[in-house]
Amino acid sequence: MTRSDTPLILAVDDTPENLNLLAEILETYEFDAAFAMDGLEALTFIQQEKPELILLDVLMPGMDGFEVCRRLKADPATAAIPVIFLTAKTETEDIVKGFEVGAVDYVTKPFKIAELIARVRTHVELFRARAEIRTLRGMLPTCAHCKKIRDDQGKWQPIEVYISARTDAEFSHVYCPGCQAVYFPDFTRAQTQNLD
Repeated sequence: MTRSDTPLILAVDDTPENLNLLAEILETYEFDAAFAMDGLEALTFIQQEKPELILLDVLMPGMDGFEVCRRLKADPATAAIPVIFLTAKTETEDIVKGFEVGAVDYVTKPFKIAELIARVRTHVELFRARAEIRTLRGMLPTCAHCKKIRDDQGKWQPIEVYISARTDAEFSHVYCPGCQAVYFPDFTRAQTQNLD
């Protein structure tokens, strides 16, 4: 990915003590952290810089976390950013509502640090994997003759190099039946005779 290897996490909470605790936790586990104290501040930040995950409190003055999440999911530019609600609201209807407005997870306060970090890591990894899939599904300029691919910096490289650098795919080289018939006609003839 073109983004830094260190994920940016936005924590949104109207209680400074909660933000201080999250800052300490996120930095200890080597995440870049940004903070907002209300929904409007969070939405403004996200228009300027896209975090890879948002930890969002539900109970905030003005715009609550549910509305912030609704707005994020309604905007194509921010809809893919995962939101984890981090809140003291533990009623089933609140948890269900969190998922209905688009959250990927719901963690209740007080939370266990190890559990929170495990969930953060999982959702950042999923976010990055989905972004990679969207990139790989996009149009790639490919040479009609040698089949090299032009990357986003304009450099031409073999398709195997391009894909290997972006995925865990491994390559083995074989000849397709058409090329085998053109370049190795004797071998192809012998194979066909052996099948008879």
